Amino acid sequence: MNYFEELTALLNEEQRYDKAQHEALLLKSNLNERRVQGVTWFPISITNSALGRGDYLTITLSKTNNLEEGHRFRFGMPVSLFSNHAPDEDRLDGIIAFVSRDTMRISFRVEELPEWSRRGKLGVDLLFDENSYREMHDALSQAKELRADFRQGRLIRQLIGEELVVQDQVEVAYKHPDLNASQNNAIQHILSSSPLAILHGPPGTGKTTTLIKAVQALLKQENKQLLLVAPSNTAVDVLTERLDAIGISVTRIGNPVKVSDHLQELTLDAKVERHSANREMKNLEKQARAYTDLAQKYKRNFGKSEREQRKALFDEARKLRKEIDRIQDYIVEDILNKVEVITATLVGANHHTIRSRHYETIIIDEAAQALEPACWIPILKANKVILAGDHCQLPPTVKSNSSSKEGLYHTLFEKLVKRYPTEVSLLNVQYRMNAQIQKYPSQALYADQLQAAASVSDWTLLHDVKPILFIDTAGAGFEETQVDGAIYNTEEAYFLKTHLRALLQDLKVAYSDQAFPSIGVIAPYRRQAILLKELLGQDEEIVPFTNSIQINTIDSFQGQEKDIIYISLTRSNAEQHIGFLSDVRRMNVAMTRAKKKLIVIGDSSTIGQHSFYKGFLDYIESIDQYHSVWEWDIQV
Repeated sequence: MNYFEELTALLNEEQRYDKAQHEALLLKSNLNERRVQGVTWFPISITNSALGRGDYLTITLSKTNNLEEGHRFRFGMPVSLFSNHAPDEDRLDGIIAFVSRDTMRISFRVEELPEWSRRGKLGVDLLFDENSYREMHDALSQAKELRADFRQGRLIRQLIGEELVVQDQVEVAYKHPDLNASQNNAIQHILSSSPLAILHGPPGTGKTTTLIKAVQALLKQENKQLLLVAPSNTAVDVLTERLDAIGISVTRIGNPVKVSDHLQELTLDAKVERHSANREMKNLEKQARAYTDLAQKYKRNFGKSEREQRKALFDEARKLRKEIDRIQDYIVEDILNKVEVITATLVGANHHTIRSRHYETIIIDEAAQALEPACWIPILKANKVILAGDHCQLPPTVKSNSSSKEGLYHTLFEKLVKRYPTEVSLLNVQYRMNAQIQKYPSQALYADQLQAAASVSDWTLLHDVKPILFIDTAGAGFEETQVDGAIYNTEEAYFLKTHLRALLQDLKVAYSDQAFPSIGVIAPYRRQAILLKELLGQDEEIVPFTNSIQINTIDSFQGQEKDIIYISLTRSNAEQHIGFLSDVRRMNVAMTRAKKKLIVIGDSSTIGQHSFYKGFLDYIESIDQYHSVWEWDIQV
């Protein structure tokens, strides 16, 4: 089995598993359960409908209650409009054209909605996203074919190790006064003639800042349009806003997750709305809608002449629609031809508006969190690839694989770091953490190459001299509990609450409300995070500080930072089982969220057999920051 056949087999396995999970959720859950899971909106009301591009009917709908609930609906995903009068029969499938917190636009391939949609009790289910998998499969298939082409397949062969990246690349001098030496060196390598550049950005080292400066330099050097992509919508949103803020013309393909008016203005849809040719298109749409409305006024029980009249009206609407589509194509091309940077998700790189575009250079941010098959979608559009990320932080989300060392967990970023170490630029100055907090992750995962910038190296909380401490619960009887696979530790959660309550009282004396430190409480297990939210939310002394405290799992803290971080390790058992605490990348993320103080609470006898945690305990003892839970009053 060759390289791309292996990837295809892995992707097939993931697709089957993902589809089975999603369909089980839809089939086995009732309407309220689906709504809570974020895969159903109900009830909804239709606020507008119009015949759109390619005879697609586009409707706008809104939630009518449960407005505060989150959801998993995203631009481009398939959905099903249903009537709760007969949810199994009365269904119409479409594609999301826009979605915000409580409003959605859906395109359907029909001229009008079915009769049952007028009877109320309507909802929308999120269907399994076949399109993303189809795009990934197509990219792998195309890469497999192109690989044999002498000219077009060269980059593909280099990336999969069949042909080496030539080492004697032409270097370009670059030095920006606002950047440190490692950042300047990284951009210098990005500007070289090498077809591959890897930007390795550990926590707090200014990876995004370096990328933005690199984009500026590439645009000046090449004077050609760039494609900038990332696996998550959130990362694409951040990059889009940062580029716009420094005056680079950027267009966001797709629908942002962030509900920011300014970010919405940077989308292709919003730019189409503001284009000078849009007025003509709107007038034609108004005429087409008038024809469609007239046609839809005919009742079902009409004769031959009424049927012919109805058909003629729809035909007129279609003719106008073709002219509207022509104008829209012109507007879209005009906008995209003039923009310096296009931003999108990995799958969004094949959106119909940009599918046929080719770029001299593409940049993939968060590449260490990206499924490899998705990376090939933009790579096939480029002559040069820049990957940015950190394979020592969170891996991609893979649902089907049980082993974090195999299959799709093994990203293209990680493979290329090992294959081409000379193409890797490590950012080695971090601007987030006190040097003591940074030291152990640097030793354990970054060959001790990280250093703290002078501005953060010694910073601490006011009146505090201990930026990091470990509180050992060994021997205290803080045993973990497992129920239906969920793991939590009640005593550890109660102790954390007691410790935090005392810390908050000290901080209250030292800080004004405006300068009060931000606090993160992290648990590796979801059930422990839920328990901590319940306990802290019920404590009268902690509640007044709620706005300063965030409690969640490790994955939810990726990309964030807080002045103070608590980590509740949760695991405590005689068998020394630590589960996915053994994925040290996750613990790296947890530890490196802290700026001025890191407090880790856990059972040394449970975690101490693992080399990463043994090393951590040794480090803690070397700086005299080891404490036992018995030093506190644990009768809580």
